[in-house]
Amino acid sequence: MAFVRRKGNSFYLVHNVRRGGKVRQLHLARLGERARITDEVVREVSRKHPFVELNWQALREQTNQQVDLADSNSPAIQKLVSNLRALNLELADLLPPLLRISETPTVARELLVQLRLLQSTLQVKLTQFDRKRGRFSNATLRMQGR
Repeated sequence: MAFVRRKGNSFYLVHNVRRGGKVRQLHLARLGERARITDEVVREVSRKHPFVELNWQALREQTNQQVDLADSNSPAIQKLVSNLRALNLELADLLPPLLRISETPTVARELLVQLRLLQSTLQVKLTQFDRKRGRFSNATLRMQGR
């Protein structure tokens, strides 16, 4: 049976195997500081360990439940908020004239593509949080009143 294990600041996908009467952990993949089972992880593990059968849906559900939005002291939430603040500051400093002086138009194009993708992702997430009446709707109302 495979499961996600935390070791230090990183998460790993591991699987228990029995060898010589002893149980050993087979490290299938390093998932990073926040456990995510992406399509790339599925492809890589399936390629490297073709004989290990995994319930990918159950593993994805397990990793999705690890971030507790209710616990404001959670390291994952504190890091997420910190990253969002830093991203906001970086974006505030980014001005259109800086894109024009870029030596390669490819860099400017890629930055605009990523900004549009970020805008779409934010819109989807904000819509999801607005639909979930309950604990998030109160936060939304408090933030709008500021």
